[in-house]
Amino acid sequence: MLRRRRRLARPRERSHRPARCGGDAGQATVEFALALPMVVIVVLVLAQLGLAMRNEIVVELAAREGARAASVAADPGGAAAAAVATAVDLPIDVQTSTTARTVTVTVSYTDPTDIPLIGRALGAITHRASATMQLEPP
Repeated sequence: MLRRRRRLARPRERSHRPARCGGDAGQATVEFALALPMVVIVVLVLAQLGLAMRNEIVVELAAREGARAASVAADPGGAAAAAVATAVDLPIDVQTSTTARTVTVTVSYTDPTDIPLIGRALGAITHRASATMQLEPP
């Protein structure tokens, strides 16, 4: 019978790397936790800015619509208010002034900036626009 030789296990060679003390475990989590609030605030500011720009465009549209309706109507003030009410769905204040040849419609809207955190920091924004058109015979 043949005897099998047992191989003796070699002792493991020790690495020359120093042992890790603490290491980098969890570093990404900490960086994420520190950066997340800033990213959220930037996103909220951009959303509030987008809403404010939208409302500014809506107010300008309402002023043009009101001026156009007032320029062809017998009652410029009533026609401007009715045109503005049908053009936009915001609670808009309408003022009309007429001269011998023109009508000017001034529209204003106070935006309540209701996005969390950012709205409180900014406060209400007032949007104003006016449009002037020549009066046409009714």
